[in-house]
Amino acid sequence: MGFLQVVIEGDSRMIIMKARRGITDRSVVTGKKLKNLNQLEWEELDENVLSVIQLCLANRVLQKVLMEKTSSTLWKRLETLYATKSLANHLVLKQRLFTLHKNECELLRDHIIQFITLLNDLNNVKVQIDDKD
Repeated sequence: MGFLQVVIEGDSRMIIMKARRGITDRSVVTGKKLKNLNQLEWEELDENVLSVIQLCLANRVLQKVLMEKTSSTLWKRLETLYATKSLANHLVLKQRLFTLHKNECELLRDHIIQFITLLNDLNNVKVQIDDKD
């Protein structure tokens, strides 16, 4: 019996898997079968990774990707949905930053988390905030 650990890595947002036999590789998400695994072990590992990713998703996101059958197709679908670097995405993120305000009943901790998340999203799509903005 093995274990599976999922770690989100900084800006790249790639998943690193550690599974049976101490595998530390991005192969599962990229769809590249590891040479030291037979087909059955590979399919089991992929199924585990797929399940872990699905468990980490919010319901509204999960509904958009639930039909994906492998971890690599799921990850590619998530990238197309949410990792876009389009001008529209830049503008939406900037607008969210400029209109962000703390609600009266909101905890300061929650507001700070929301602010940091927004800054990370902006950083991930390489948006630069100038004094002109």
